[in-house]
Amino acid sequence: MTTKIFFCGYSYHTNGYHSQYKTGYPAYLFRLQTEGLCEVVVKGRKNELKKGDLLFIKPGDHYELLVKEGQNSGDYHLGCEGAWIDEWWSRSEKPAVSRIDLDEKLLNLWRHIMIEKRRPSSSQNEELTGYLLQALCISLERAVNETVPSSHHPYTVTRMMRYIEEHATRAFKVEDVAGHAGLSVSRSVHLFKSSVGKTMMEYAQEIRLSAAIERMKYTTMTLEQIAVECGFGTYPYFHKVFKKKYGQAPGSYRRQEY
Repeated sequence: MTTKIFFCGYSYHTNGYHSQYKTGYPAYLFRLQTEGLCEVVVKGRKNELKKGDLLFIKPGDHYELLVKEGQNSGDYHLGCEGAWIDEWWSRSEKPAVSRIDLDEKLLNLWRHIMIEKRRPSSSQNEELTGYLLQALCISLERAVNETVPSSHHPYTVTRMMRYIEEHATRAFKVEDVAGHAGLSVSRSVHLFKSSVGKTMMEYAQEIRLSAAIERMKYTTMTLEQIAVECGFGTYPYFHKVFKKKYGQAPGSYRRQEY
């Protein structure tokens, strides 16, 4: 499936800005507000965009952007088209405006596409930019879905789960998780346990054990190295946690399974 990126960049307006497409935007547009404020009109509806607001426009949508004099506005933006984008867009509802976390990994994907598009035409790798665009689309879609309350977990719990998943193999504190979610420690502890059914540290231990088993299976790392790499700190502690979970020592498990 082919895709074509018309533009990909970052803009920062300080002196006002206005653009409009009364007859419909000619492509798909993704726009992520990262600084300041602006106003957009999509299909006749006015929205004020703030930091973290993501805009999705499809071809044919009426679109107008206004940055007022005296306002500052910074955003990442990308215009594209193609069969893969058509299929991706059609498989789920895409709200015009959503609030998402400004995740650095997501922004780095955007920046990577920007860098690739700056290369001379003869040096651009369309296959690479196509896959980067697909990764960006799927990442944006997941970010949007995680901000919508679900039957599984409230948004704040999802934020805590993602933080733990990212930091599980390193040392972190419950206070760090609570701060990331904007909650008090007591509230975050109660909310996480009631929603997930386990404590934050129990959840982190599951991730660490899974990471350890992957390394036991696919690498020749020593068990001592695995203990450190996966966040257990020391082999004795890794041995204790592993044996409690699986009923046998890591060494015997490794020999038996692999």
